[in-house]
Amino acid sequence: MSSIGKENQEKITKVLAVLQNISETVTVPRNIRKTIKEIMTDLQKGAGKLGVRAANAVAILTEISEDPNLPIFARVKIYDAISCLENIRD
Repeated sequence: MSSIGKENQEKITKVLAVLQNISETVTVPRNIRKTIKEIMTDLQKGAGKLGVRAANAVAILTEISEDPNLPIFARVKIYDAISCLENIRD
């Protein structure tokens, strides 16, 4: 595996850990937890290149972060995940 591929995999692992933490928090609305679980599944097993899957995840997470019902701590974690995903390139 190339160094870029290894770096990307480490970033995905970090993002999945952050998203897992958010999806297990009961103070986060159910619809957001469901969407985050779908993002996690897509990042792990989705079709297409990793860069495309990461870009799709960024778009969805950006939309989620604008939800007024999202707790502040979860919003900060989502911003952290977005910043990691934005650095993933094919």
